[in-house]
Amino acid sequence: MPKFSRLSSSLLLISILTGCGSLPEEMIHSHSPELQPANTALTTLSSDYWSRQTDGLNSAVYIQNSGWDALAQRLALVESAQQRIDIQYYIWNSDRSGTYLASRLLAAADRGVRVRVMLDDINLNERESLLIALNSHPNVEIRVFNPILTRRGVTKWFEFLGDFSRLNRRMHNKSFTVDGTFSIVGGRNIGDEYFDLSDEINFRDRDVLTMGEVVPEIQTGFDQYWDSRWSYPVDLLGDDKEIDLTELKQAAEPTYLAYPALPAQKTEAEQLLTQTIKKMDSVEAHYVYDRPTPVDEKNLDEPKTTAKFLGNLASQTNKQVLLESAYLVFDDRQLDQWQTLSESGVNIKALTNSMASNDLVTNHSAYAGRREDMLEHGIQLFELMPEADVCEESTKDASKCAPETGYGLHSKSAVFDDDIAAIGSFNFNLRSTYLNSESLLIIESPKVAQTLADDITDAMSENNSWYLELKDGDVYWHSGEQSFDKEPNTGKWRRFQSSFLQLLPIEKYL
Repeated sequence: MPKFSRLSSSLLLISILTGCGSLPEEMIHSHSPELQPANTALTTLSSDYWSRQTDGLNSAVYIQNSGWDALAQRLALVESAQQRIDIQYYIWNSDRSGTYLASRLLAAADRGVRVRVMLDDINLNERESLLIALNSHPNVEIRVFNPILTRRGVTKWFEFLGDFSRLNRRMHNKSFTVDGTFSIVGGRNIGDEYFDLSDEINFRDRDVLTMGEVVPEIQTGFDQYWDSRWSYPVDLLGDDKEIDLTELKQAAEPTYLAYPALPAQKTEAEQLLTQTIKKMDSVEAHYVYDRPTPVDEKNLDEPKTTAKFLGNLASQTNKQVLLESAYLVFDDRQLDQWQTLSESGVNIKALTNSMASNDLVTNHSAYAGRREDMLEHGIQLFELMPEADVCEESTKDASKCAPETGYGLHSKSAVFDDDIAAIGSFNFNLRSTYLNSESLLIIESPKVAQTLADDITDAMSENNSWYLELKDGDVYWHSGEQSFDKEPNTGKWRRFQSSFLQLLPIEKYL
């Protein structure tokens, strides 16, 4: 066969394969209707709270540090919902917590609540048929952000490589808004490891339950993603197979060793929320989020809105910046800015994962490649120990902590001086700065900032983290009287993998 004919045949085959199961390049949606005000159980709870406040602040927050708080309060909102539930996540696992939460959403839809769920495509893991079955419910609508247009076979991954700049832009945002009155935003995805329920690894993580004037801002952010041109109805992504939802509807409620039962009825839900609201702090709060589709989607070198906002907050500090981030990577430009800040007298401390606590060697390698640079530029580094005391303080269950179960850091938070706290989906790394879309809750409150600063500082203590020191060009790890000249609690193979990955030009993509 002549060379040209062979080439034509190959191109035809690829065209057939990519054409099968492909999607339109973008979607056009009618704008979502605004949520009309209505008297619901949740609006009543909110109104009762605000009727007692005289400080003139616009929002209220409660920080969810434990997995039980995070899951119980989500479930309580679902059980109390009467109008609409809007949810946006990067990952939703099909494990105990993910399945049970999905079953309660389906029950809410059965009683007439409109449920909208938006998920990023990268972690669907071939669950399109299940999602399509859920989407068939008249009160459930599911959309997927920035899907790979070709859904089948090896050509799906050829397309990923062929449209690398677009398909590397993942929706990392996380929000959970109910009846337009309460929202939960922060760092957690939906899955056992984020709610202190996993038998493999659990994460130190952080969300915020909020109400007040900031909730419409969160709702607006969700609607912009929901109506964006990269938002696809899930029923375009797979075959309409017959899926029996009986097992999902009968999902068992997860249980905790040392916490109360999760709220399973409306009465229990309202009791939990009433108790939680009493512990909320009135604050000034604002929601910051990146555009769902960048103006210049091919430009991977321009920091996004959330990154610029955090940079501006840092540049205005006078005393201290505290960072807590699962993944920590700064490029040369950012390092120079941190050094300028440090030289002006600002104390900069950052807590991140150690190699021993990090679930991903790839992500750790990017941090390890910049670690000496960070120390040289005035950043004090602390790396979480897998057997940190803070694990059991949160889980109240030794079996959910190392050495029985892995433990790592997933939270993303910052404190600027004594009065501003930032909690959201933003990791202080290059992927969050340049590629992923992210979201942040900015809280202006000396009390909340101090509470968060105390929590992060406690996690930096010698019972929880190693403190890093740069001496004669070498990094040393310290905890109490113990010192190490290589990454503690790790083997040679894992350290080799990290060192090898540092040689590859992939720092921005980790």
